[in-house]
Amino acid sequence: MTAVETQVQYTTTYVTTTSEEYMTQEDDWDRDLLLDPAWEKQQRKTFTAWCNSHLRKAGTQIENIEEDFRNGLKLMLLLEVISGERLPKPDKGKMRFHKIANVNKALDFIASKGVKLVSIGAEEIVDGNVKMTLGMIWTIILRFAIQDISVEETSAKEGLLLWCQRKTAPYRNVNVQNFHISWKDGLALCALIHRHRPDLIDYSKLRKDDPIGNLNTAFEVAEKYLDIPKMLDAEDIVNTPKPDEKAIMTYVSCFYHAFAGAEQAETAANRICKVLAVNQENERLMEEYEKLASELLEWIRRTIPWLENRVAEQTMRAMQQKLEDFRDYRRVHKPPRVQEKCQLEINFNTLQTKLRLSNRPAFMPSEGKMVSDIANAWKGLEQVEKGYEEWLLTEIRRLERLDHLAEKFKQKSGLHEAWTTGKEDLLKQKDYESASLMEIRALMRKHEAFESDLAAHQDRVEQIAAIAQELNELDYHDAATINARCQAICDQWDNLGTLTQKRRDALERVEKLWETIDQLYLEFAKRAAPFNNWMDGAIEDLQDMFIVHSIEEIQSLITAHDQFKATLPEADKERMATMGIQNEILKIAQTYGIKLSGINPYTNLSPQDITNKWETVKHLVPLRDQMLQEEVARQQANERLRRQFAAQANIIGPWIQTKMEEIGHVSVDIAGSLEEQMNNLKQYEQNIINYKSNIDKLEGDHQLIQEALIFDNKHTNYTMEHIRVGWEQLLTTIARTINEVENQILTRDAKGISQEQLNEFRASFNHFDRKRNGMMDPDDFRACLISMGYDLGEVEFARIMTLVDPNNTGVVTFQAFIDFMTRETAETDTAEQVMASFKILASDKAYITVEELRRELPPEQAEYCISRMTKYIGPDIPAGALDYISFSSALYGESDL
Repeated sequence: MTAVETQVQYTTTYVTTTSEEYMTQEDDWDRDLLLDPAWEKQQRKTFTAWCNSHLRKAGTQIENIEEDFRNGLKLMLLLEVISGERLPKPDKGKMRFHKIANVNKALDFIASKGVKLVSIGAEEIVDGNVKMTLGMIWTIILRFAIQDISVEETSAKEGLLLWCQRKTAPYRNVNVQNFHISWKDGLALCALIHRHRPDLIDYSKLRKDDPIGNLNTAFEVAEKYLDIPKMLDAEDIVNTPKPDEKAIMTYVSCFYHAFAGAEQAETAANRICKVLAVNQENERLMEEYEKLASELLEWIRRTIPWLENRVAEQTMRAMQQKLEDFRDYRRVHKPPRVQEKCQLEINFNTLQTKLRLSNRPAFMPSEGKMVSDIANAWKGLEQVEKGYEEWLLTEIRRLERLDHLAEKFKQKSGLHEAWTTGKEDLLKQKDYESASLMEIRALMRKHEAFESDLAAHQDRVEQIAAIAQELNELDYHDAATINARCQAICDQWDNLGTLTQKRRDALERVEKLWETIDQLYLEFAKRAAPFNNWMDGAIEDLQDMFIVHSIEEIQSLITAHDQFKATLPEADKERMATMGIQNEILKIAQTYGIKLSGINPYTNLSPQDITNKWETVKHLVPLRDQMLQEEVARQQANERLRRQFAAQANIIGPWIQTKMEEIGHVSVDIAGSLEEQMNNLKQYEQNIINYKSNIDKLEGDHQLIQEALIFDNKHTNYTMEHIRVGWEQLLTTIARTINEVENQILTRDAKGISQEQLNEFRASFNHFDRKRNGMMDPDDFRACLISMGYDLGEVEFARIMTLVDPNNTGVVTFQAFIDFMTRETAETDTAEQVMASFKILASDKAYITVEELRRELPPEQAEYCISRMTKYIGPDIPAGALDYISFSSALYGESDL
């Protein structure tokens, strides 16, 4: 559009409503100012040039402003040109009353446009009154050139000033604050021209200290290229302390109308830049989501096989190292992934909200990378993780049990093997063939004592076999060695039984040959053997290893030990009785002069053996007391650990539950604005983060409990796993709730929804949210819509449900409800609007060229369009023509309109 066309347009289209406030400000015509010769000279020249710029369209002009309008003819012609309307037919006479009649017709026309003419009469114009004539022309300029200027709800003078300030803001040495001294150096005029036509002026070469040169440059360029006549003299402006404001406004208004067309193109370019910027940001968020999702799924894929590896180690140390590795995974490796998962959900919700607000299709991640896919993969990871921890603890218990059984097997096997040493050789002896009668009887009694001893050891052999069987059932890593030793003991035991029976048969065959028997030796042997066995059992019990897991269990052992100590007086009596038999033997031998061989023929036990073992028993009793008391102390320490852990867990567990409920209440509260809700949630989030030290301390107590091999705690129902899961859910819930409120703020700001509307939506939602869980059933949602005035049929309600519940979950969230309500009430950019903007840039062509895109759009957005637009197909189309229609449709996921 040329400058001439622009002037014609603004003179023929104007707003019919009057601006009484602004015109009232101009009613008081400052006549005194017109008496200033400098100002009068500037107004004469400016107003004359302005009138001639319109009169030349009718093939005429004026030379002297106060003389040429006296007959009213050119004044009426001027009003017809600038208004585009026909005035009444002028009087043709040359008499004074004819001239007054014509001027009155012009003044009446001006008044009909809502302009109040104060103290301006036809007689003064006919008489050539300069002040009145200039005042009348200024009134015409205000009404037809300046009044219709509007910039951001400001009009006339303020609107024109705001337009000048915005256009010249980026330029150095330019600060437009008024319509007089701000224009004296000429830089403001040059900046206006350069802003719209940078090809006409090299602004970088202008100097602030050359105002006349700057002004003449602006005047010459405007007259030559913009069809704006020269209305001012540079010397008059520079040499006047305060240039005439009306002259400057008149001249500057010509620039506004000359560049009005460029404003439309700039607005269109800004809209396209905004749309493209939104599209680029959405694409960046999509790529970021795909990357984060891929990395998280890959980490889960690598971690699950490690957790599924249930190959047990053979030693307790190796299994404890596995447990330590698992703790390191829980403390170090998993928490960052929990944050990534939470951030991924937040990014996905934010992206979907931005796409919905910008009227774009919803984002569909790659196959297998949906939020639900990631949630399922995470759920599978946690299931495997829980199973792995349970397996670790079970294996540690198993190995602990195995180590205890293996040690017990070695102890009992050692005692038994020590006892059986030489027994086979003894049973194979044939000493009875050359023995005397007494020796034979002694041998017989000795064999009977051996059989008694053999029977007493039967329980030990059975215990050894039972321990070996349990070690096999628990898959002991060195079961082969255990089985071989157990088999050797059983084979030897069977052989001992066979040899014992053979020797008895032999001795019974010669029993009748022997008559004399030393009863006392026999009685000693019979009493000493079981007593000796009792002491062996007592020593074995006193040295027996034990494993307990509670104070009650150790107290049971202490009770049993106390019961054992209570039997010691009776055992001492038995010892004294047995030793009394030996004393009696010595007494008889001394009395009757019997020479004793010094060996009891019926037993290998000597009185010294009994005495030594008794001393051993007495020595082991206090040692056993000490071991039991040490175990009591250890169990008491374990109990303190249990109580310490339980005290914290019983506080932290309910605290987490309370915070979860409080967050739920904040998210449904309508007592404040969304920003207040956000601040409350941020405060909750900070409080939760500050509470992390309590979780860490509880983790430390839990580690002490595991290191102490404590596997149960009757003082609390909370396990560390419960606390961890609750803590992770709390972090996820507060982050998700903050994200929902942020999305509501985005929705409110993008859709222009007031806080009262949001509160009304929240109140309606809460009323029909009967379960108070932030979700409505379809029936409740239908009732809510009906209560808000919707006339719903089955088909329409089904359509709405596809919008608010696209995944068929059976519930409607508050965010989906808000999105639906805002979608029903707010306007958004559409593909048609973007097409219309491109059409403006393309000068109404059905295609746009690369050069036009690069000229009208910033470089980044221009290259973005060029790389994505397809070639326009059609007859007589220049090379490089692009199809902006299909591109606009693709931005909104639509087919070509």
